[in-house]
Amino acid sequence: MSTLFCLISGVATIYVRYKQVHALNPEENRIIRLNKAGLVLGLLSCLGLSIVANFQKTTLFLAHVSGAVLTFGLGSLYMFVQTILSYQMQPRIHGKQVFWIRLLMVIWCAVSAFSMLTCSSLLYNGSFGTDIVQKLHWNPEDKGYVLHMITTAAEWSMSFSFVCFFLTYIRDFQKISLRVEANLQGLTLYDTAPCPVNNERTRLLSRDL
Repeated sequence: MSTLFCLISGVATIYVRYKQVHALNPEENRIIRLNKAGLVLGLLSCLGLSIVANFQKTTLFLAHVSGAVLTFGLGSLYMFVQTILSYQMQPRIHGKQVFWIRLLMVIWCAVSAFSMLTCSSLLYNGSFGTDIVQKLHWNPEDKGYVLHMITTAAEWSMSFSFVCFFLTYIRDFQKISLRVEANLQGLTLYDTAPCPVNNERTRLLSRDL
């Protein structure tokens, strides 16, 4: 349930951010392209999160690793793209402070990713046995224990860098209001000729621009 909540929250956050950047820069072609790339990377990262949650490492290791690559790899690229967008939009749209904070989050993520990849490569290269993938409980005297702990800590560190990066959107999202609009083609759902009706427009978020 918690994974589903994180997945839905992630998709919603990424989409709202995409719509906001698009609305703020409707004629900037470079920003529009980067914004679309960020949307694709973010959604694929959320897909990877679903794969990681549904395929455990001890049952389907390859699927679990593939999901982790999507989640952390493309998620890191999403953060990088959004940081570039922040650079492109400052100081016209927001201050330089936002860009520097997001850049620090990206550096934090990159250091964690490097540590995780390095230690996990050493851990799973076969030097510590072939059954290490199935190992769930570790003791300090086990071979590869230090590498396992560093890998785990780096993975959690990357996760926290993602969360902190999303938290930088809070002030941005306080300046946006989304609405859903229903355009009716008729007063019934039968296959009849369309007739003019009043459209309904309802707010999704209560914050005003």
